[in-house]
Amino acid sequence: MATPRRGARGLTPRGRRRRAGGSARHWLWPGGRMARAEPPAATFERRVLRSAAEHHYLRVRLELPDGGARPSVAQFKQLVVSALRELHGEVGAALPVDVLTYEEKSLSAILRVISSGLVKLWSALTLLGFYQNRRCAFRVLQTSPFLLALSGNSRELVLD
Repeated sequence: MATPRRGARGLTPRGRRRRAGGSARHWLWPGGRMARAEPPAATFERRVLRSAAEHHYLRVRLELPDGGARPSVAQFKQLVVSALRELHGEVGAALPVDVLTYEEKSLSAILRVISSGLVKLWSALTLLGFYQNRRCAFRVLQTSPFLLALSGNSRELVLD
């Protein structure tokens, strides 16, 4: 009996023939021996899941080394918008950023930004170097898609 060619009807890719009337898991080698089918090769599929949160929250602190005049809430918001404009132009300045809380004493704030603009805001704040012709720096202390995550810091927790 002639051996059927590869790719002919009834053969597997490795040249085995299906057993007539048997389950799909049993195969016949060309010599008539029965073999168990190998499990299908595992395929790798990369899945990147983006956060479904609409907004991201950042806890930031403005550092002014010479301790001059401290910005008010409106000036702080204007500083954030000017940082976005300086790095990303008018498109960056149009990014909706909200100052949820601001402590003038410590110069720290919680900012809310739409999730798609998180990287733009973070990069603009990081690269800002001057406020009213004086050196300054923004430090991003925490970031989260959940506001509740910023409510407490276990590193500052005082136990009685």
